[in-house]
Amino acid sequence: MIAPEGWPFILIPMCLGIAAIVVGWAILGWFLVGLGVFGLFFFRNPERQCTAPANVACSPADGRIIAVDDAPAELAERGLPRRISVFMSVFNVHVNRAPLGGTLVEYHYNPGKKVSAFKEKASLANEQNLSVWETPVGKIAFKQIAGSIARRIVFDLSVGDSVARGDRIGLIRYGSRVDVFLPSDAEILVQRGDRVLAGASLLARYSGEAMPS
Repeated sequence: MIAPEGWPFILIPMCLGIAAIVVGWAILGWFLVGLGVFGLFFFRNPERQCTAPANVACSPADGRIIAVDDAPAELAERGLPRRISVFMSVFNVHVNRAPLGGTLVEYHYNPGKKVSAFKEKASLANEQNLSVWETPVGKIAFKQIAGSIARRIVFDLSVGDSVARGDRIGLIRYGSRVDVFLPSDAEILVQRGDRVLAGASLLARYSGEAMPS
């Protein structure tokens, strides 16, 4: 499957590339066709399933864990003092998924800057959003953070919408990061350097129990 947002980035360069080849501009044409093929790779949207108990949060992003540490004070004060950061390279699937089933209760967007996503200051300075969710097992929040070459954060939902764990919630184009914020009693199931898959890899276990999502 291909994420719908990707089709303009696939079809337009491919069509222009084929046209360029036909009129004799082979180098330009094959370059454009190559961009379209890269678009097919970048915007892939594979099916994912998390079979863990419903009190286990799955990763919202594909990539590598680059931090398991303390959340910023503003989130710690709201009962979410722990942070897990997932760095997404341009080679990762960039569709983001809900880590737990629940309802979106708060959403904020900040246009920000374009610092490299793996740097610590990206979580404060960059284009980003913050979504806060109420779930049957407790609260969770996460940020979609654009990187140095990211061009747009896509978020599919509005306050009041509900999701099941693993549902698509958006994507970030071309290299980015997702920070997840958890309560103090959540058991962290990953460590720095681990590779994770959105909607499949186990991220943290909540102490509460819920009906399967």
